[in-house]
Amino acid sequence: EAVARGPKGPMVQKILSIEGMTPAEYRSKYVQFHKGISIDPNRRLRMETSADENSGRVLDLVVPLGRGQRCLIVAPPKAGKTFLLKTMANAIAKNDPDVIIFMLLVDERPEEVTDMQRGITGQVIASSADMNAAHHIAVAEATFERAKRLVEIGKDVVIFCDSLTRMSRAYNNEQRGSGKILSGGIDARTMERPRRFFGGARNHEDGGSLTIIATCLVDTGSRMDDVIFEEFKGTGNCEIILDRGLFDRRVFPCINIPASGTRKEEKLYTAEELPKIHKLRRALSSVKPMDAMELLLSKLTRTKTNAEFLKSIA
Repeated sequence: EAVARGPKGPMVQKILSIEGMTPAEYRSKYVQFHKGISIDPNRRLRMETSADENSGRVLDLVVPLGRGQRCLIVAPPKAGKTFLLKTMANAIAKNDPDVIIFMLLVDERPEEVTDMQRGITGQVIASSADMNAAHHIAVAEATFERAKRLVEIGKDVVIFCDSLTRMSRAYNNEQRGSGKILSGGIDARTMERPRRFFGGARNHEDGGSLTIIATCLVDTGSRMDDVIFEEFKGTGNCEIILDRGLFDRRVFPCINIPASGTRKEEKLYTAEELPKIHKLRRALSSVKPMDAMELLLSKLTRTKTNAEFLKSIA
């Protein structure tokens, strides 16, 4: 902020502030991103907002999310992923206003970018489909680096990424040939950087957190997309599997309940909630995936909150 005239032009004479803090305050909070102690997510990001917003209520009951979660949304075409991302972003903005939200759209249709900008509370960072692969990569990496700088000073950040599939395709287009091509036309080294991006989600003990909620496309008819999904499968600590059949029946959210879940969910529920959640999961796993969602929604309509619903479980 303070500029002096040097022999080669303007030069910084003194640093007055960094991220709105004095240099001394910044140094006292700063912990290098990769040197922070990573622990399991243990602070809830609640998705429930109102009695009639079923998506948020269902997520809290079957796929709880915490600060520092690494969540993969597995989405076939036309399965309601955009609707779900909007719902989740707005729920976090309402329930946890201290959390910084980035909505990263890679190789997205321009009209979808506008719709997202108008539809959520948070910063939308987009590289639309008319941009080249190098621009997609630059936008994704700039967003990731910005999020890490905020986590280093104790902030809680959530990146919604739509999608890891298109991001990986961009890296593949820009990848200098390693001489080894995998099935689907993917270079052997393409997935290193997308995996590093997704793997960056973490919860720092006594510090900030980076939550990444990213979509991955399946059933597109592309062998490359299938290979990309296989690379990310199992790398997260939370998976939300969307079901095209539920979308066709206009049942929202289109979540395959038996196939979806969060690892170590016991760290996100209270001691009173956990046994009732286990009873609920057992009941829903005994029916077909399509019937499970319709059954849960029919029960939720009888109560105004999830707390009230859980109390009704004997």
